[in-house]
Amino acid sequence: MGCGLIGILTSGGDCPGLNAAIRAVGKAAHSMDMEVIGFRDGFRGLVENRTVRLDNAALSGILTTGGTLLGTSRDKPHRFPVASSGTMNMVPVAVENYYRNHLDCLVCMGGNGTQKNALRLAKEGINVITLPKTIDNDIWGTDVSFGFDTAMAVGAEAVDRLHTTADSHQRIIVVELMGHRAGWLALGAGIAGGADAILIPEIPYSIEAVAEAILVRSRHGKRFSIVALAEGARPVGYDEHDDEEETNDFWHVHSLNLVNKLQEITKLEARYTALGHLQRGGTPTPNDRLLATRVGTRCVEMIRDGVTNSLVAVRGDDCIALPLEETAGQLKVVPEDHPWIESAKLVGTTLGEG
Repeated sequence: MGCGLIGILTSGGDCPGLNAAIRAVGKAAHSMDMEVIGFRDGFRGLVENRTVRLDNAALSGILTTGGTLLGTSRDKPHRFPVASSGTMNMVPVAVENYYRNHLDCLVCMGGNGTQKNALRLAKEGINVITLPKTIDNDIWGTDVSFGFDTAMAVGAEAVDRLHTTADSHQRIIVVELMGHRAGWLALGAGIAGGADAILIPEIPYSIEAVAEAILVRSRHGKRFSIVALAEGARPVGYDEHDDEEETNDFWHVHSLNLVNKLQEITKLEARYTALGHLQRGGTPTPNDRLLATRVGTRCVEMIRDGVTNSLVAVRGDDCIALPLEETAGQLKVVPEDHPWIESAKLVGTTLGEG
């Protein structure tokens, strides 16, 4: 595709590696005589037609920076917020702006919600490619998403740091990590940081089982315990609620309840800390920079070859084109027989199973 035009937007939660991916798409496109524009603030910028030219000057010096130079939002084209009437379906407007800017393809970088929104646009006849971005690592069909490695490193460092203060005060410390409804982040950071208990959404936990594991440690002379808690983890017997009800505040109620119950049962002092958006910020790890560059350059190769309406999915050392229909609306959770879970158990980490 000579002298084509690519549009880029970043949607959903930000994460380290987005700028590296924007840079990779832009530089690869320029090497193939394509031009690139960005849309400000995710799908909102596409609907409002707010663009910025991504020339070499704009792409310079952004490989190592966190966040996204384009900005982001969680706005959905089919339920776009409008002050006068709540929400409106603005998909036709988004499609119109695609053609108004004479785009040959729209590159959408984001997580699960972005895959669904991109598919809606693709069904309207435009060319779309998505890149797998999320600290949750829960996009179906790709081995890994950029942003995950950095967030996991932040989580592991936090668990490392909590060891010393927990030991000094002989405390239980429950540290809540992000991850939405998938346990990849808490599991990876928990194992890497040496957490004594790791609680994830895929395995309902028994508070009594966690307390007993902590008491066993105490009887063996261990002065402290660290619990890595995924924000979506739930106790055994929890009655699931609708998605709309599960806000961050709603999740924190479960976390605080766990802390209070552990203190009550064990008679040991317990404290709670939530990492929250610390996991989204800062400089991307070399692994995330490399991954973002790989999927970004592969994206442009796919556009050049006429392959669109797909996710650039990571499979081992390769990046493949996975049709959006196969990933949108699906969630990649931790299988109960995953090797990470087996490793955690073998080093003595409890997963809170009743």
